[in-house]
Amino acid sequence: MIKSYIVDETCNDMRLDRWIRNKLGNIPQSLVEKSLRSGKIKVNKKKVKSSFKIKTGFEIQTFNINFKENILQKKIKYQPTDQVIKENENLIIDDNENFIVLNKKSGISVQGGTKSKKNLVDIFAKSEVFKNSKPYSVHRLDKDTSGVFIIAKNRETAQLLTSLFRLRKVHKTYLAICHGEIESDKGEWISDLIRYENGKKIIEKARTLYKVLDKNSLCSLVEMKPITGRKHQLRKQLYEIGNSIFGDTKYRNTEFAKGINKELMLHSYQIKFMINEKKYTYTALLPDYFKKLIKTKRLKFSN
Repeated sequence: MIKSYIVDETCNDMRLDRWIRNKLGNIPQSLVEKSLRSGKIKVNKKKVKSSFKIKTGFEIQTFNINFKENILQKKIKYQPTDQVIKENENLIIDDNENFIVLNKKSGISVQGGTKSKKNLVDIFAKSEVFKNSKPYSVHRLDKDTSGVFIIAKNRETAQLLTSLFRLRKVHKTYLAICHGEIESDKGEWISDLIRYENGKKIIEKARTLYKVLDKNSLCSLVEMKPITGRKHQLRKQLYEIGNSIFGDTKYRNTEFAKGINKELMLHSYQIKFMINEKKYTYTALLPDYFKKLIKTKRLKFSN
C-alpha cells in the first residue's frame, strides 16, 4: 500500500528522519535508515538519506510499510485538572485571535513525550482560551527556563511565527544569574557547540550578544540576546567561559558544585517581532525566586 504526504510550511528545512518521527511515530533510527535504503520511503519519488532536508511542498511516499509494530512507546496526552488549567491561564500576558503569550513557569515542559508529563500544549488544549481552536507550539523553551512563551491558535499563525523564528526575525532577550564574575562587561560569544544525535557528533555554530548588568566577586547578572537558536545555547556558552548558571545541574562548573539552587536562574525576559508592519513587544516579569537571589547576592536590576 502506498501512502503519500505533502510537507507543510511548519516542516520546511527539517531533516527527513525527524519528520518521520514527528509524523509517523517514535521509530528506531536503524529502521528509518533501512527503509530509506530499500526505497520504502522516498522523497519526490527519489531515494534520499536520513539527513536530507525536506522543503515545503515536497512529496514523501511510503511503500508497503507499517511502523506500528515497531513503535514501543507512544506519546501519552497529559490530562490537566481544572486547577492546573486555571493556574496557567493566569500566566497569560496577551490573548488575541491568533496567539497567546504567557509568562511560563519553570519546571513545566512545552510539549508532552512518551510518558505522561505536565506540558503546556496539553493543558491549553483543554482551556476555554482554545475553545474553537487548538494550541500550536511555535518555538522552544527549556523545561526549567521561565519567561515569555508564545502559543499559536491556528495553523496559519503557527506557520508564520515558526518562519519568523527560523529566519531570526524574532528578537529574544534572556536574563541569567551565573556563578563568578564575568570578565568582559559586554561583547559576543561565538562558539562551536557539540551535540550528539543517534550517536553521531554534530558541531553547530552559536552566536550570542551579551551585556553584564551587574556583578561582584561571587556572581553576575547578565543580559543575553541569542542570534542563533541552538539547543541549550546560553547554558552551554556560560558553562564554557566558566560562569555556569545558578541551578543548572547539567552544565555546571565543578568549583560551583556546592549550594545548588533548586530553580534554574534563566529567564526569557522579552520577545520582539513584527507582523504586517505592526510591532509586538512582550516582557515577562521576573519570578519571585529570581528576584530573591538578586537581592541575596546584592545585585542591582531595574525593570
